[in-house]
This record gives sequence, structure tokens and C-alpha cells, in this order.
Amino acid sequence: MKPYFSMTTLATACLLGSSLVASQATAQTTINLGYNGAPDADKNAVHVFAANLKTLVEEKTDGEIQLQLYPNSMLGEEQERMEQAMSSPMLNVASFAGVSPLVDEIFVSAIPFLFDDFDAARSFFDEGSYWQEVEKALQERAGIDMLAVVEEGGFLAFTNNKKPISHPDDFEGLRFRAMDPSQVALYEAFGASGTPIPWTEVYMALRTGVADGQMNPPMYIILGSLHEVQDYLTLANIQYSNQFLVGNSQMIESWEEETRNAFMEAVAEANQQAREHNESKVDERIAYLEEQGMEVIRPSEDDLTAFREIGQPAYLEWLSERNIDQRWIDMALEDAGMSDLLD
Repeated sequence: MKPYFSMTTLATACLLGSSLVASQATAQTTINLGYNGAPDADKNAVHVFAANLKTLVEEKTDGEIQLQLYPNSMLGEEQERMEQAMSSPMLNVASFAGVSPLVDEIFVSAIPFLFDDFDAARSFFDEGSYWQEVEKALQERAGIDMLAVVEEGGFLAFTNNKKPISHPDDFEGLRFRAMDPSQVALYEAFGASGTPIPWTEVYMALRTGVADGQMNPPMYIILGSLHEVQDYLTLANIQYSNQFLVGNSQMIESWEEETRNAFMEAVAEANQQAREHNESKVDERIAYLEEQGMEVIRPSEDDLTAFREIGQPAYLEWLSERNIDQRWIDMALEDAGMSDLLD
């Protein structure tokens, strides 16, 4: 993927951000928060987080900071929102597509089958040395603070409208929508093809046969009404589904210590609430998709092993082809308790 931020753009944005924040630090009390998806608590876990954060920030700072929510990418797509976070006092919930052009090493956290469950994933991001390095790199390279890892609906599942998929061999010849190049690499490892398609075009691509399938957590399948154009749901728990709350570093540094501490307390509490809400909805969402007519496939342990034994080496090779330094991979695998994958 070609980075969309040139060094000139990056330098200009950081200088502009510094001057803007310096002039507005004491005057601005309303902070914009942009994110993807509808303002629907039943369908969008990111909105649950954002709404909780707004309430908690305003409570804990005694109204000193007010958040203005902008769902549905109202402030722009991924690139535009990250540029805004670099150059102005704002918050953004970004996906891999927003963060990776600045810190390509973030793709290491999406190694397939890296986590067995929610607890393992949360420990990795909350306590791991790899993720601390990602946070440091984003701050140093772009002047953006990584504030929270926000769950967006559990673990990714495969869907398609051709046949039940329970084993990697079942992918042969199918065409899948990919969110980014890492997903293309994964599909190709299983014998399918992958084509990057923006989220806003996924429904029509599936409906018209441009793609046979895609992968997302059940939440996004419901949010995008993909069950209307997909017949089969494979619960392979491929990757932990997450986005990232980021904020302009100069803005956060400009706050008084008491305000900053109150804000970070609100972030932690909102994230915990969102996690509890998300996990409680997983089975309900799968049941809903089944009620809508999707056939739910739960691969056996042997089939999951086959997915893992094919998917992980292929993904690690893809990371190597992107020239990501091995130390990032080593740290992540160590944090995930998977040192056996190291050479």
C-alpha cells in the first residue's frame, strides 16, 4: 500500500497542528470526535464507545471538555480524518486503513489466529511491549496519541454466497472483498482471490457478484445488511476486530494535568463499558443472523488448525515482504505467547 502521507505533508501538518493547538488550547472546550458507522447503539459498537466517552468526559472534566460526535465518516474518510488529527485539536476513531500509512507495523497485530479469546486480545493491547512501541511510533512520527483500542464487534468471520466454508480447501476459486492488502494475502493463502473494496461499496459488490464473500465480525454484517446478500457464515475467529481512538498530541499536552487525568480516566472507563457491551452481544448477533436465514458454520478444531497452519505462515511472509523489521513481529508473538512461531 502506498502511504498517502508524504514527508512534506507530515511536516506541514505537524507544524500547523502545533500553532493551532497553542492558540486554541485555553479557548476551545468543544472537541470533535469522528468515526465510521451509524449512530446506532444496537448495530455499531464504535458508536457505543463514542457515546459513553462523550458522557464520561463531560462529567469527569466538569464540562471543561465537550465532545461533538461525528458518526458516518461525516468529517471525512480515513485519510482525511487522520490528517485532521495531525493538524488540529480533535479525536478520531481510526481503522487499520487510517493508522497503517503512518505506522505500517500495526499490521503485525492482525496476524491471524493470534488470540484465543477476548481476554488474550485485551491483555495484548493493554499490557504488551509491542503495543507500547506502536503508541510511541505514532506519537513520534505523526504527533498523534494512541489513546485506546476500541472493539468493533468481536472476532472476524467469513461470509459468502456460494457454499459452506469449514476448511481452507473450500476457498478455492472464490472471490472475496478485502479491507486492505493484509486480507488479500490471507485469501490468496487459502486459494481464493481478494480485491480491496471500500466498505460503502461492499453490499453492492456482493449483490452484483463482483465478490462472492467478505470477512467481518457479526456486528458489521448486520450493520451493512450483508445477510441479505450472503448465505453462509463461518465462525473461524480469524482476527480480533478493533479500531483505534487517537488524538492530537499537542492538544492533549496543552491541558492542565488534572484535566488530562480526568480525560484519560473517561477513556478507560468508556472502553471498559464498550467491551462489556460488545462481548454480551456476540451470541445474540450470531443468533440474529441465523434467524435471518444465514447458515452458520462452526469449524472443528482440526479445521481451525488447518486455517491457522496455512494462514499464519502466509501472513508472516507478507509482513516480511513489506519490510517490517523482525523485532516488531518478535515482540508481538512474545506478548501473545506464541514464541513458537519465531524462527
